[in-house]
Amino acid sequence: MKLEKILDRLNSIDKNYFIKTIDNIIIHSPKNTKEIDEILSSADKGLKSVDNQNVAKVFSLIEDEFFDYLKCEFQDTSSQLDILIDILIRDGNCIMKQDWFSRLYDAEIKSIKTKIKKTNEEFENEKSEISEGRKRDYKIYKACLEIAYKNDLENNRDAKITSDELSIILTLSKELELSQEEIKLINYSILPIKKSDVMEVITNLKSIGVIFYSKKENTIFVADEMVRLLRKLRKKEVADKFLRRTLRLLREPVINQIAKKHNIDRSLSYLDKIEEIILEGVSFRGLLTHDIYKKDSNLTEKKKTLNELCDRKLNIENLKGSTLDDKIESLITYFENVEKDENIHISLDGFEKMLSELNESLPKLNKEIKNQFEIQDEFILKANLLLDYNIKPRDILDLITKENFKKFILDNGIKQRGDDILNTLEHYKDAENLYLENYDKIAYRDLNTLKENGISVKESELGVKFEELTRKIFSELGFNVDEELRKKLNTKKDLIDILLHLENGDVIIVECKTSKERGYNKFSSVSRQLKSYKSATEKNDIRVAKILLIAPEFSDDFITDCEMNMELNLSLLTASALSKIFEAFKVSKYKEFPHVLFRDVVINEERIIKALSK
Repeated sequence: MKLEKILDRLNSIDKNYFIKTIDNIIIHSPKNTKEIDEILSSADKGLKSVDNQNVAKVFSLIEDEFFDYLKCEFQDTSSQLDILIDILIRDGNCIMKQDWFSRLYDAEIKSIKTKIKKTNEEFENEKSEISEGRKRDYKIYKACLEIAYKNDLENNRDAKITSDELSIILTLSKELELSQEEIKLINYSILPIKKSDVMEVITNLKSIGVIFYSKKENTIFVADEMVRLLRKLRKKEVADKFLRRTLRLLREPVINQIAKKHNIDRSLSYLDKIEEIILEGVSFRGLLTHDIYKKDSNLTEKKKTLNELCDRKLNIENLKGSTLDDKIESLITYFENVEKDENIHISLDGFEKMLSELNESLPKLNKEIKNQFEIQDEFILKANLLLDYNIKPRDILDLITKENFKKFILDNGIKQRGDDILNTLEHYKDAENLYLENYDKIAYRDLNTLKENGISVKESELGVKFEELTRKIFSELGFNVDEELRKKLNTKKDLIDILLHLENGDVIIVECKTSKERGYNKFSSVSRQLKSYKSATEKNDIRVAKILLIAPEFSDDFITDCEMNMELNLSLLTASALSKIFEAFKVSKYKEFPHVLFRDVVINEERIIKALSK
């Protein structure tokens, strides 16, 4: 979930530690001080009085300093921060109830202790499959760590690892190509590991600004932006879902090669080995630099293998970079951008429809996805829920086995030639058109007809859906639908539905109304509302060129009252008329809709359609 959305959901007390942490960074003059001061210039009480959108902007400006601050916290080796971060950065763990986090924390501690015991037994076993070279790597790292930790005892001080020692140890682990899990197991075979009280853990994480904790909801939130910083702290280049996407494109002999290097049981199934590689925290960069190639591959052969993986298998064309390292860096950047991109490349309705049909074809999929992402909810195949966890359509399709994918494609008439995932995304891309085709039915809140036309929507959602579609139509008409300015102008009292920003700086206010009643007839209440919007806009020195009211239809009395009003410059437009105008515009010569055509009190779509056709 994005930081701004989390902040919108929490009260001031829940946000307090996070705000304090950022304030402390700002005091020490970060590199983007000038930009931060511009945001804070209108705030009376500093960051506390800034809106959530601007708090998120400030955080983006101090991310580098926040990362340095986290590195200092991470150097306290007794904090178990490595264990906790590894839980928080897993896909699906950014929203957790307290009891769910407690279970994951318990399971992590138990798993580490079990693995330490198993690893120690493997070292003592002469028939172990761990190569002598790998045993040597482990012994070197363990010996250095042990000296760094215990040398204080000789000087009658508490045993600890200093920041300088930690820096050397981290460099050593990188050069030995140890996975995060291998490092963790060796570390905790020397450093004492104990389970802390879960509320103490939550309080500590909250106090350093890493998580938010809502007492009211009894829920932990980790912002998407924070997850990326924590992942960087753990030297994890990409999210697990992208590592999984890449690994599933590799042949089993290559997966076995990776498993052998990192002491993973090669008798496991192909998919289970991949999951173990992910759990091991194997470096994505390390995999693509060394692990996926034949033993004696030269640089040219490595580049050819990597190009084939990117171009043909991942379907990523023209990645920058001439050297192997440059190409890998470009791939990492590509996945970072995909993760940050809010566009899911199909409509939200298409995502919902895809999930619904997946659930029908593959009834076990819900449980498989729930377990994969460790999500607490029982039924998780819901678009908005998954997007809160930053799980997108492609991430779901990546988890479906070939056999199940084939069944799903056949069940739903999806194109079979070419790439199954791309074909599926394309198949559900146009679902939004189904809603646009029923735009006037949504305006009338006609649930029965919508259901007959294949649209499943709750009555409580119809108002928001009508507003979303109207926004989409005006955007397609070439208008600048200015969400940032709308949010800036909106107050608790005045909530403008849509704001169209014209090239000359003027705006058009658009109000959307749905109604089951035939003939919209509430002029007195809506006129007061629109006057308030107009006044609030003009107080910000912005001229309102026009106000448009979109509704299913208007009564004669409403139209008469509108004609008599001299203050608002109000035009009335029915939903069906706007839909017809939109269809005519799509086949017209115009790139942008000429807004001067919205000049009548009751807009006549036939006149506009005729004008567009000239």
